[in-house]
Amino acid sequence: MRMRGKESLMNILPQTALVLAAQAGDQAAFETLVRAYRRELLVHCYRMLGSLSDAEDLVQETLLRAWEKRATLTSSEAYRAWLYRIATNLCLNRLRSVSLRSLPSEIYDPSSPAPKRVQEPVWLEPFPDELLIDPQSDPEDQALRQEQISLAFLVALQHLTPAQRAVLLLREVLEWKASEVAEWLDLSVPAVNSALQRARQTLHQRSQENGIKTPVAQPRPQLQHLLDRYMTLWQQADVPGLVALLREDAWLTMPPLPAWVQGRTDIATLLQLRIFTPGKQWRLLPTRANGCPAFGLYWREGGEDSYQISSLWVLGVEGEQIGSIVVFLDVASFTAFGLPFTIEGEAGDQEA
Repeated sequence: MRMRGKESLMNILPQTALVLAAQAGDQAAFETLVRAYRRELLVHCYRMLGSLSDAEDLVQETLLRAWEKRATLTSSEAYRAWLYRIATNLCLNRLRSVSLRSLPSEIYDPSSPAPKRVQEPVWLEPFPDELLIDPQSDPEDQALRQEQISLAFLVALQHLTPAQRAVLLLREVLEWKASEVAEWLDLSVPAVNSALQRARQTLHQRSQENGIKTPVAQPRPQLQHLLDRYMTLWQQADVPGLVALLREDAWLTMPPLPAWVQGRTDIATLLQLRIFTPGKQWRLLPTRANGCPAFGLYWREGGEDSYQISSLWVLGVEGEQIGSIVVFLDVASFTAFGLPFTIEGEAGDQEA
């Protein structure tokens, strides 16, 4: 078979040969080598930081450091672990200088004036499923990865110290040995085991106290029926119909508004007073975020030709109902989802 260029050759070389070539200064070999790890490093940094934009920056910095320090790698078999060590320590350095990221925790009366927005960097950012899952992986692995990127899991992680967060992710999620994690983080093995035990206790306590639950995977036909119904009701501005899809104890939050509402009655009030106001028309585009179904929400006022993106709605589905809705209002974070900023109107559109 005839090869086309150096990169084609690199694609068939074993990792050992690629590492040796990269260490010798071959940039094409280095780029081929790290391509296989870029996605998982992005997910790891996102779990550590709760921010996709920060995670993307840290992955770039990780790869730059790896290139600069390529001569320090002593074992080609340990290349993946070496990258994770660099990425984890960069994340720990970043966490020392940034604010805690979470979701709003104060209950809000939707009939009162809306609270003022609290801008980044205090809120979690959404993560597109397309960047999370390798389409070639088996369904069981995909489901586990989705659970480990859920907003419930991320909120719980924010209650750990940076070191506990790193230990939990490296030991429980990535399944590295305690001795390896101890070496990477410059800790003793007993210190790693102690941090893991404390992290587990904190996560268990948060799961008992927190109303944010990890969504349970639903059979595809059942889930699709619910989502189709949700889209139809939205575009009909049917608030009672939408509320009927919710659990009685469902909650909704809209970062960067620093508050949340709970229960069908308050969510219905919020929708009626803040969303489905006279003269507005709505359209939805389906996507997925943090292992959950999601929709890009677009709006326009009468007389306008196109709809403008306004928010990303992430639905936590429990059984045959919606248990939670996180509405992300920071339009700048939607680029990674491939959502257009405008969509054209269609004949027959009706005002809400």
